[in-house]
Amino acid sequence: MSDEGAQCGVAQNKETKIVMIEIFIRSVFIDNMVFAYFLGMCSYLAVSKNVKTAFGLGLAVCFVLTVTVPVNYLIDKYLLREGALVWLNDSFATTDLSFLSLIIFIAVIAGIVQLLEMVFERYLPALNMALGIFLPLIAVNCAILGGSLFMQERNFSTVAHSLAYALGSGIGWLLAITAFAAIRERLKYAKIPEKLQGNGIAYIITGLLGIGFMAFLGM
Repeated sequence: MSDEGAQCGVAQNKETKIVMIEIFIRSVFIDNMVFAYFLGMCSYLAVSKNVKTAFGLGLAVCFVLTVTVPVNYLIDKYLLREGALVWLNDSFATTDLSFLSLIIFIAVIAGIVQLLEMVFERYLPALNMALGIFLPLIAVNCAILGGSLFMQERNFSTVAHSLAYALGSGIGWLLAITAFAAIRERLKYAKIPEKLQGNGIAYIITGLLGIGFMAFLGM
């Protein structure tokens, strides 16, 4: 029986890892925050003129997503859902605080972004200056809040699954803005019609990248 239990545990661990890999890959390529849902477009368009700056912002967004989504998952599971407070007392079995989800998720995100801003100001002043107002605006980046809301909607079974989703979503956003910035740097040497210069050509390129990422739907 002990051998069967051990084999069952190994099989469950293997299945969990496979699910995590699937969630990660899907969140990077198929459910990309920018190209599938067009979330975080303000920062995506404004800070993508330079690869180094875009990469720095992408790392910041990736970090905030990776931290906030699992934290919000635990808050949602053990505090907000209907019956989540049953661990305190059986009388809370019907208590539902899910109406507080939005404001609590935003508060967690704002706290993490404030911490990140302090770290950048202390250790990465050049990048902090380059990002300017867009670093504190990560707190209202809809890709960040979207990650927590999608996590809640998809009802992941474990915090590890939510972590895989958060990391994949962050890397997907990082990949999108870095690739876009690299293309925009090359466009400086291209002859673009006057009426398409600026945001016009940026929208076209974003659309083409989105169509390109649709190829991953077959995975």
